[in-house]
Amino acid sequence: MDEQRVPHWWRSGPSWWRHEERERWPWRSTVLVTAFVFVGSHFAAEEQAGERADLDVLARVLLLLAGLVLLWRHRHPVAVAFGTAAAALVYLGAGYPYGPVFLTVAIGCFGAVVAGHRWAAWAAMGTLWAGHVMVVHWLYQWLPPAGDSAAPWGQEGVVAAWVVAVAALAELVRTRREQWARERAEQAQAARRRADEERLRIAQELHDVLAHSISVINVQAGVGLALLDSDPEQARTALTTIKAQSKEALGEVRQVLDTLRAPGAAPRAPAPGLDRLPELVDQAAGAGLTVEVHGAAPPLAPGTDLAAFRIVQEALTNVVRHSGSRHARVHLDHGGGTLRIRVDDDGPATGADAGGSGNGLAGMRERAAALGGTIEAGPRTAGGFRVLAVLPGTPKGNAR
Repeated sequence: MDEQRVPHWWRSGPSWWRHEERERWPWRSTVLVTAFVFVGSHFAAEEQAGERADLDVLARVLLLLAGLVLLWRHRHPVAVAFGTAAAALVYLGAGYPYGPVFLTVAIGCFGAVVAGHRWAAWAAMGTLWAGHVMVVHWLYQWLPPAGDSAAPWGQEGVVAAWVVAVAALAELVRTRREQWARERAEQAQAARRRADEERLRIAQELHDVLAHSISVINVQAGVGLALLDSDPEQARTALTTIKAQSKEALGEVRQVLDTLRAPGAAPRAPAPGLDRLPELVDQAAGAGLTVEVHGAAPPLAPGTDLAAFRIVQEALTNVVRHSGSRHARVHLDHGGGTLRIRVDDDGPATGADAGGSGNGLAGMRERAAALGGTIEAGPRTAGGFRVLAVLPGTPKGNAR
């Protein structure tokens, strides 16, 4: 069945049922049922006048007891099932009119089945039925009203049918209630999973933005400090680069944080893509890294475009931070529905973290895997380091 066509109340339960689940003391329903039992019993007594005993104080006490005990049906369903059955059995044995008192037994046993105590409910209904058989077929001679005769056995089949119907309905509701509980748990788990995925996405964005920008700023700060006295003009250029890079980083961080403040809102600026690759080349040049770009990417879906940009950005950041090479090459190749991105440097590595930090490589792999792509990273045979990304190159016009 199409989930979109299923009513919300059927998937998560009707509102009245959810309200009753939260209500510790079901006062409203209990008062309504008790009033119905009193009024219905009054009319039943008029209809059965001369056949059954008149309603007296004891009868009204039994009716009140059978109704009010339903207040505890959520907390003590087993006791309520047997309590309503006992009150109804005493009411029946005293010769009072047949009537809606049996509704309290049905509700009590119904609640026991829904709460998972089906055997207690069956035992309570069975006890009431067995007591009814004894009263109307054997004990009637010694019980009121006087001159009463044995009831026909055919009516026992009707009583048994009603018992089975109540039990079957209760089982149906119990099963559906368990299904509602499972669906609510699955919905909560899916919501937590979406929240975790969103946090991971934001963490990746912040890492990629800050790692690249801070690496460039770190290099330029070192240049500025080294040339502050000997070449003030070059130091000024380094400080200008730091200012521009920090401003851009702040803008991208603000854009990422805006998604936290206004979930679902449209971004104020477009997400970066491979069309901003020249900016990456200029930033890398400011950090002392010469980058050659070979090939061009086709128009891509926004998610693929952003992932490709971040992968190139992280790869170049790793060259700046962890490689002794001042030269890198970016190769873009597309065909057969895939985009291949290769970033090479000539090394040598300047530390144990050659090729990038664990978080950087893990972030690239997660971005690629989310799109159904792959990342390979490792030393080249001829020296240096290589990052190779293969992404599904879905054209922008076909993005869904």
